[in-house]
Amino acid sequence: MTIHIGLIGGGNITETHARAARAIPGVEISAIHGTNFEKIAHLCHEHGGTPYQDFAAFLKHRPMDLVIVGSPSGLHAEQGIAAAHQGLHVLTEKPIEITTARADALIAAAKQYDVRLGVIFQDRTKPHIRQLKNWLDQNLLGKVLFVDARVKWYRPPDYYANSHWRGTQALDGGGALINQGVHTVDLLLWLLGDVVRVQARTATLFHKIEAEDTAVAILEFSSGALGVFHATTAAYPGYPRRVEISGTQGTVILEHDRIIAANLRNAPAAAELAALNQSTKDENQSASSAAVSDFRGHQAVIEDFLAAIRQNRVSACDGLEGRRSIALIETIYRAAKTPDRLSTVGSA
Repeated sequence: MTIHIGLIGGGNITETHARAARAIPGVEISAIHGTNFEKIAHLCHEHGGTPYQDFAAFLKHRPMDLVIVGSPSGLHAEQGIAAAHQGLHVLTEKPIEITTARADALIAAAKQYDVRLGVIFQDRTKPHIRQLKNWLDQNLLGKVLFVDARVKWYRPPDYYANSHWRGTQALDGGGALINQGVHTVDLLLWLLGDVVRVQARTATLFHKIEAEDTAVAILEFSSGALGVFHATTAAYPGYPRRVEISGTQGTVILEHDRIIAANLRNAPAAAELAALNQSTKDENQSASSAAVSDFRGHQAVIEDFLAAIRQNRVSACDGLEGRRSIALIETIYRAAKTPDRLSTVGSA
């Protein structure tokens, strides 16, 4: 049975969605919506489908079973709700939306119209990150004490200057934290559990944008572990994301989505890592470029979402799971406005 997918966006990430979808047997791109007709016409020529500038007409295109939303973050709920109303399943890029209120509206619509809702956090599918998750689930690091997460990336000025939405409050919801940092926020929550208290600062230090290009937060997890998280798009020339997790039984360092050090008391873990290093390769250069060259993570997310539809189950990252990162980001932004006080996650 062929699955027909509609793509919403027309930018670089929609190209990634198209490549990932076409790599899956039995999947066809049915239609593509975007505001720039030249771009979406090119995408349709390369990957198939009918181009639409009119969103209402796009949603009525058939056959179409689901949409993948790759538009500016502040449009995800509006477009996703409209798609759900048409009986289409919705898989949206990160973040699910720019506020929890909008995320909740999208989650409610998916439930009301009985369609699946998923959020693309492809880093969860990467082999080294999954290995780290397994070690944490097996308690091989012991009691987690501290995490240091760094997203020291670089985006040139024209990354923002040539975009009508990046770095804006209305469509991006912020800057480096909610756009580039959200993947790492999601990973911290997925790996280590909920955050209960936050202190933070944000600043616009280099780029001429209305939102922040640099953010720093001190995190207290429900487990008692402490953490420092910082994200920027101003650190020339851009460095691989680095996450260091230390526990009473060992420390693991993740860099560029690969485990580069695993000092654990548990000896078999070393053999597992050696085998993993021989079988995996990650080609993305996120530190210095927004382009996604390796679409395998996106492909894995789409495959899981399609399986969730077939099996009538929750996808690996559904709407409620995707909401967690926005709830924490909202708290970080709120804490940054009162940096001398602790903010509790979920409080007003």
